[in-house]
Amino acid sequence: MTEGKEEKKGGSRSVIYAAIVANLGIAAAKFVVAAITGSAAMAAEGIHSAVDTGNELLLLVGEHNSEKPADARHPFGYGKALYFWALIVAMSVFSLGGGLSIYHGIDALRHPEPMQDPMWSYIVLAVSALFEGYSWNVSRRELQKRRKPGMSLWRTVRASKDASVFTVFIEDSAALIGLAIAGLGIFLGHYFDNPYFDPAASVLIGLLLVGAAFTLARETGGLLVGESIGADATQRVRTIFANDPAILSVGELASMQLGPDEALLTAAVQFKRGMRIDEVEAAIERLEKSVAAAVPQIRHIYFESGALRSAMH
Repeated sequence: MTEGKEEKKGGSRSVIYAAIVANLGIAAAKFVVAAITGSAAMAAEGIHSAVDTGNELLLLVGEHNSEKPADARHPFGYGKALYFWALIVAMSVFSLGGGLSIYHGIDALRHPEPMQDPMWSYIVLAVSALFEGYSWNVSRRELQKRRKPGMSLWRTVRASKDASVFTVFIEDSAALIGLAIAGLGIFLGHYFDNPYFDPAASVLIGLLLVGAAFTLARETGGLLVGESIGADATQRVRTIFANDPAILSVGELASMQLGPDEALLTAAVQFKRGMRIDEVEAAIERLEKSVAAAVPQIRHIYFESGALRSAMH
């Protein structure tokens, strides 16, 4: 189980590092071309890539903080630190990415600049698409490892508890769509000799980033405030309890995700009456092992005290 956890951490880190390398180089190239050509869409894309680079660095901070060991102030560890920093990333995408792109586009619509030769813009967009596609594919492969049979990639994103992976995937997906919008805006502007297509593309890119930010905020916010392990995992645990010979009935099973690979579970179960203390202890140990095998992220199981009292009367 420890090896699997370390492998997932390594996968998350590789996704972040790939995104940093891609976005850092792309941002520099976009800003240079935007300065040469005066393209508002290219400037918006440069802002987008620069913000994404900073966001990946924030995710690394979250990864580092989430690995701190449990202490007296945080007895369940610091796993949710990753969700906090991922939520900061969502706010960054909204304000710095979406907000600045929309503002820059509206300003360019009010004061359009003369169009320049688009060749360099096309070259940078094409190179950017290659780098972004590489980063997107790294995050997609990591999601595929966690994808269940018959589950779509989007449902895998929704079910994922690893904020690093799904944040990079959503960001890169938005980046690829943004590149297509920027390219289309530049092309239509030159094809129709109209300077308004390019800044309009900048506004569309900004709106795209706002949508991506809301998606990220919804996913990370749910995990931060205490998302459960999910209906499928809960049903597997319920089946384990119901099939155990020491359990008379199974009540509410409440769970909370503590980090990408850690969750706690409280179980309102009723043990059979008349059991000796050693039999109850053996049953609890057996149940903990069975649950750990079926749902590895559950590291803490707490049985309601009423269940233990009823077993000994």
